[in-house]
Amino acid sequence: MNVSEEILVNITPQETRVAIMENGSLQEVCIERQDHRGIVGNIYKGKVNRVLPGMEAAFIDIGLAKNGFLHVSDIDTGNDNGNEDEDATVMSLKPVVNQLLHEGQVLLVQVVKDPMGTKGARLTTSISVPSRYLVYLPNSSTIGISVKIEDETERERLRTLIVECMDEYRCGGCIVRTAAKGVDDEELIRDIKFLCTLWSALQEFAEKVGPGTLVHEDLPLSIRTLRDMVGKDTSVVKVDSRETYQKMVEFSTRFIPDLTAEIIHYPGERPLFDLYNVDDEIQRALGRQVSLKSGGYLIIDQTEAMTTIDINTGAFVGHRNLEETIFRTNMEASQSIARQLRLRNLGGIIIIDYIDMEDDGHKRQVLKSLEKYLDKDHAKTQVCEVSPLGLVEMTRKRTRESLEHVLCEPCVVCQGRGSHKTTESVCYEIFRDILREARVYDEAQQLLVMASQDVIDRLLDEEAANLADLETFIDIPVKLQVEAHFSQETYDVVPV
Repeated sequence: MNVSEEILVNITPQETRVAIMENGSLQEVCIERQDHRGIVGNIYKGKVNRVLPGMEAAFIDIGLAKNGFLHVSDIDTGNDNGNEDEDATVMSLKPVVNQLLHEGQVLLVQVVKDPMGTKGARLTTSISVPSRYLVYLPNSSTIGISVKIEDETERERLRTLIVECMDEYRCGGCIVRTAAKGVDDEELIRDIKFLCTLWSALQEFAEKVGPGTLVHEDLPLSIRTLRDMVGKDTSVVKVDSRETYQKMVEFSTRFIPDLTAEIIHYPGERPLFDLYNVDDEIQRALGRQVSLKSGGYLIIDQTEAMTTIDINTGAFVGHRNLEETIFRTNMEASQSIARQLRLRNLGGIIIIDYIDMEDDGHKRQVLKSLEKYLDKDHAKTQVCEVSPLGLVEMTRKRTRESLEHVLCEPCVVCQGRGSHKTTESVCYEIFRDILREARVYDEAQQLLVMASQDVIDRLLDEEAANLADLETFIDIPVKLQVEAHFSQETYDVVPV
């Protein structure tokens, strides 16, 4: 099936939103707000604040509210392993952290993960500067080709060109991105010259400024979209701001000339996202349950440690037998799961609880289906085999907050639990507090209970006899009062 991809860019003074549509279906959403833009890719002149040998890491002051976190595995010691995956991090055996860093040391660091919750930004000293076709590695000699470029002739052409250029300019290494496939030599050479010149300018600036200074900031989301998200299947990029449209065209004309014609300004009165029902899809992506066309459904729960996805047949009864029904539901779920991971930007450890299958062939097909749909994901994923319990463990690279964390905050009523105490439980708590207050204030003339409407209603109905018995036992009358602004779990018992 041919994929027709459209990219929608919605601009307001407060935020930029980008939606990636495939065959009319929303696949991915990126949101950047002016008050707290993401900092992944930014380069800072940092200062070692504290070295933690027990954690093999250090805290680095980069001028933000929270110190950045630098693990020993992210410290560049000059050892290259020639990894050809453009998303891979160069890893090798490292010395202990206090052999590499000391308090007060000044160094250039780059953000690889945004601050999340109580954690500061994750940092690396393996600096990389991306362009449309290349990722420049100034402190490395690695020459790598994206694994998504499979043609050996093309890989050899690109490798030969890059090696010759890097030898000529003597300015480090680079990874060739997927977008470079088929691009002529002249454009790639121009990209290399630009990156080498940019790095020289950054070094010069870094020498002049003090620690805690931003040395290089990544492009705004609208321009990053052109650099990172436009692919061979992209038919159009629509933007609803004339000013941003002009900036995108200027960038494209300079760096990606073939793309300029695909950038269109949308001047319509109806909001761009409304035309494609994007906001409705975003709203659905914030819910736990995802319906499948067959009648089955997914339950997605995001926690601090991992994300769990449970698959249920629901109303789907199939037409043959139970095993076939389960197989078809699991196959449909694989496609939906791959989409939901992108749409919700879920990262880290993900556990998928497929419906138990007896047939090993079915298990292999479901797993292969999941991997196939994940191939479209911009984020790097790794999928393990189906476990004996029918679980699939996978990881998805996380560099920024999930959609839920960007748009939502913990409920002030349930504090993120997703549930609250029943009115029965609250009434029994009130009874215990009445006994407690009666003992402390044994001379009180009356006790006043203030609670929500539902709790007061229960005290006057199902719990009326229990409340009357309690009044007789403590020999103090109890008055009830509704507080409209109280949540179901909130109440007060006071002597009057």
